[in-house]
Amino acid sequence: MRNGTSVRGTAQASAGDLLHLVRSGRATTRGALQQVTGLSRATVGQRLDRLFRAGWLREGSGTVAGSPLGGRPAARLEFDDGHAVVLAAGLETRHARAALLTLTGDVLAEHTGPLRVDEGPERVLDELGGRFAALLREGGRTARAVCGIGLAVPGPVDSETGRVVQPPIMPGWDGYDIRARLRRSFAARAGGSARVPVLVDNDANLMAYGEQRAAYPDCSAFALVKVSTGIGAGVVVDGSVYRGADGGAGDIGHIRVPWVPGSESALCRCGSYGCLAAVASGRALAGRLAAAGVPAPSGADVTSGSDVAELLAAGHPQAVRLAREAGQRVGEVLATVVTLLNPGVLMIAGDLAGTPFLTGVRELLYQRALPRSTAHLEIVTSRLGERAAVTGAGALVVEHLYAPQRAEERLAALGF
Repeated sequence: MRNGTSVRGTAQASAGDLLHLVRSGRATTRGALQQVTGLSRATVGQRLDRLFRAGWLREGSGTVAGSPLGGRPAARLEFDDGHAVVLAAGLETRHARAALLTLTGDVLAEHTGPLRVDEGPERVLDELGGRFAALLREGGRTARAVCGIGLAVPGPVDSETGRVVQPPIMPGWDGYDIRARLRRSFAARAGGSARVPVLVDNDANLMAYGEQRAAYPDCSAFALVKVSTGIGAGVVVDGSVYRGADGGAGDIGHIRVPWVPGSESALCRCGSYGCLAAVASGRALAGRLAAAGVPAPSGADVTSGSDVAELLAAGHPQAVRLAREAGQRVGEVLATVVTLLNPGVLMIAGDLAGTPFLTGVRELLYQRALPRSTAHLEIVTSRLGERAAVTGAGALVVEHLYAPQRAEERLAALGF
């Protein structure tokens, strides 16, 4: 079994399986690999040789005492994270973060700057290609070193095709072939391969994946709620992103909240009235602040979640009050989410994820959820901050490319 407690038998224990065992830390010597897989010493050696020749595995400088097969201390096997790099980007409504990452998630170079998602996929993806080229130059890497690209987008994604599906805040992106366009942009702007693997997922999903792996790897049920210009959630169960039947899981911003005063007249970007996002998102709060004549700290109009975040950072009393109320609205919905999922960790992230909003969430969540569901629940804020989405996107690419079956296919394609 590739994801179970044992990998036994020559049919199952491929070179890709051995790599997985080493990367997971379950078996990090030749002897340990023999014991876990049941393979002979010669077969283990042959399969490890393929991984060494590909540059994916190396022998570490240390040794492991007490080999399970006895004898002298054994050399420790390590995943060689220097043989390739990953490019990742996270799109927001008005800006984007792009990063060049090692295979273990260390940032080699990054760039954050304005980029409006409503300018459409061709403009945005072409710009990302240019930013990727600049990151490679800054990081001293060539396009040939890139093994894959990960992209986080603020909309529901069909993970099989990498296409967004009816995204409320991404006009012009519905059904667009993001993967093909980003490959072409990468090839044209950075000189990379037009066949490089590209993985696309929802931003909240990738934020949850990055945060869970980085800070809560032992949490079997992890939920993240992103509250910025919109509202979305990501769920990681047993180490994998839960996407639902077609990528729509976690879209809590479009749950109807008829009990909220005025929700019946609150028009959401999805075209419906009374959605949670229409009354409690950064965009909703920005509209209420603008209607009250409150300007952003820069003096400009308040139009987005990031504008509201600036007012909260400045301690603006009206923004603080509205953020706490918004937290209460979200907390009411999360009471049901927590009762259904029973997560060990609930993380609040995004522009509004400060003390006022978190206080509001806690007030209503603990009032409405079953005590059994919250007895062991941790409610926390982001550990990775603005890097969460790119970290998750990079990790998704690596886990996809070095999963046992995919690794075996790639080794064969490379001639090893």
